[in-house]
Amino acid sequence: MFEDNADARQAVKVYKALGEPTRLKIAMLLTEEQNLCCSDIKDKLESVAGSTLSHHLKLLTDCGLLELRKDGTYIFYRVNREVAQKYAPFLLV
Repeated sequence: MFEDNADARQAVKVYKALGEPTRLKIAMLLTEEQNLCCSDIKDKLESVAGSTLSHHLKLLTDCGLLELRKDGTYIFYRVNREVAQKYAPFLLV
């Protein structure tokens, strides 16, 4: 199933990150609307504190599921479609 141990380790990280409901919501939101900054994501989720959201975004970025782009003081997030296609294709439906 996996080409090597690195693929297996990344799969575990992705599945662990998506196993938390808020992170799954963030990933699903970013498949619908690309390039959102932290405050935009916070506004759409409503019930997540800023520090908690930053933690969730870090975990999703660390596992490779999200990519970030810095523009001045803003950081914009989007789904890494290659990683999503490989480990979580249901996000792209």
